[in-house]
Amino acid sequence: MAIEQIALLAAAAFALGAVSRGKTRVYWLLAASVLLIFWMQPPLPLRGLDFFLPLVSIGLTVLAWALTATSDTRRAPETRISAALILTVVFLLAATRYLGFDAVLPSRPPAFGQIFLAAAFFAFAAWILLRRKTEFPSALLWGGFGVLLLFFVILKTPALSLLASRAWRLWRGQNVSLASAMDIRWLGYSYLAFRLLHTIRDRQSRRLPDVTLGEYVVYAIFFPAFSAGPIDRIERFIRGLRAPDHSFEEDVLLGGERLAVGIFKKFVVADTFAMIALNSLRAAQARTTFGAWILLYAYAFQIYYDFSGYTDIAIGLGQWMGIRLPENFKQPYRQPNLTLFWNNWHITLTQWFRAYFFNPLARALRQRRTLPAWAMILISQLATMGLIGLWHGVRGHFLLWGLWHGAGLFIQNRWSAWMKPRMSALSPAKTRILSLGGILLTFHFVALGWVWFVLPTADAWRFLLRLGGLVG
Repeated sequence: MAIEQIALLAAAAFALGAVSRGKTRVYWLLAASVLLIFWMQPPLPLRGLDFFLPLVSIGLTVLAWALTATSDTRRAPETRISAALILTVVFLLAATRYLGFDAVLPSRPPAFGQIFLAAAFFAFAAWILLRRKTEFPSALLWGGFGVLLLFFVILKTPALSLLASRAWRLWRGQNVSLASAMDIRWLGYSYLAFRLLHTIRDRQSRRLPDVTLGEYVVYAIFFPAFSAGPIDRIERFIRGLRAPDHSFEEDVLLGGERLAVGIFKKFVVADTFAMIALNSLRAAQARTTFGAWILLYAYAFQIYYDFSGYTDIAIGLGQWMGIRLPENFKQPYRQPNLTLFWNNWHITLTQWFRAYFFNPLARALRQRRTLPAWAMILISQLATMGLIGLWHGVRGHFLLWGLWHGAGLFIQNRWSAWMKPRMSALSPAKTRILSLGGILLTFHFVALGWVWFVLPTADAWRFLLRLGGLVG
C-alpha cells in the first residue's frame, strides 16, 4: 500500500475508534470493513473482476459463518440486521457506477444487474444453510474446506491463474491473447482463507465460540489486517471486539506510536534497502562475490522491515479501534536457532500451520508406530515447511525454500537433542559463545534461504554459486 492509502485508512480507523465504542460498535466496523476491502482491491485488467473479487470474499465469509454457527446463533435477530447492512453497502457501491463517484472504487463497477445476481446467489445459498435447525455434518464442513483450498490453489498456481484469466476474458468479450497469470490479484484472499479454515476446523473439533454474523464478518475482513495479516484467532479477536481493553484516548496513544514505527520501518528503512536488494535483474548483474552478498543482506533486511512494518501499521490501526491484533515478529534475526527463528517470524502463520497441520500429522505418524522417531520428525518438518513454501505460490523455488527450512529444522532438532545433556558441562563463557555462533549461523542460513524465495530455481543456483565464489 502507498502512504496515501495508509493515511486514508488511518483516518477511517481514528474516526471509527471515536464513534464505535457503544452498542452499535460491530455495525460500524462491519460497514467500514465491507466498504474498505472494495476500496483496497487493486484495479485489474479483467473487466469487472476487481468488484467481484471483494464480493466473493464477503460471500464466502457469510457462507462459512452459516456453516459454522450454531442453530440458535443463526436464527438471532442480529443476523438479519448484519445481512441487510452488508447488502446495503454493496449496492451503494454498485450505484457509484451511475453517480460518477469515480474515486470510491479502483474502477467503474459492473452493471447493477450482474452485481445483483451475484449477491442473490450468495444470499440464496446462505438462506438454504440458515434454514437448517441442527449443526452440519463434518462432511459438509470438509466440503467448505475444499472450496476455500481450491480457490487458493488456482490463485497460487500460475498455469491455473492463466487459465482462469483466459476464461474470464472469453466470458467478458476481452482479448484472450492478452491473458496473464498476473491478471488475477485477489487482495487478502490468502489471509481470509486461513481465517475461515481455522473456524471450520475449530467447529469440527467443537472449540469454536458462538459469534454473530456481524462479529464473524468483521473478524474475517477486518481491514487493517486484511491484506498482510496477522492471522488472528477468532476467540482472541472477539474479546477485543466486544470489550476494548483501553479508553479511546489510551488507544490513540498506543496505536499512534505503533503506527509511526510501522511507517518508519516500511517507508524509510525497507524502501531504502529495496534500492539495492536482491531481485532477478540485480542477480544477473552481480559480478563479484562481495556484491552478491551485499544484495542478499539488503534483501534479508528489506523483507523483514517491509513485512514487520506493515504488521506494525495494522496493529496501530487496530489499536485505534480498540482491537489488539497479535504480534507477528519478535526480533527473528537475533534468535540462536532455526526453531526460535520460526517462533518469532510470521508468528501467526507458524502457529496456524503448527496447530492445523504439523501437530495432527505428527500425531498420526506416532500412532502408526512404523517409523523411527527421527523419520517422523523429518517427514513432519519437511511436509509443513514445504506447504508454507507453497502457500507463497505453487512454484518450484518456493517449494525449495520451504524444504530448505524443513531440512534446517530437522538438523537443528537433532543437534539440539545431542547437545542437551552436554550443555550443563559448558562454562558460562562457552555458552555465550555458542549462543552468538548460533545467531550468526541461523541468520546466514535464513539469508541463504531467501535466494530460493526471491529467484527462480535456475537463477537461484547460479546466484548461490556466485555467493560461494564458484563462478567468474
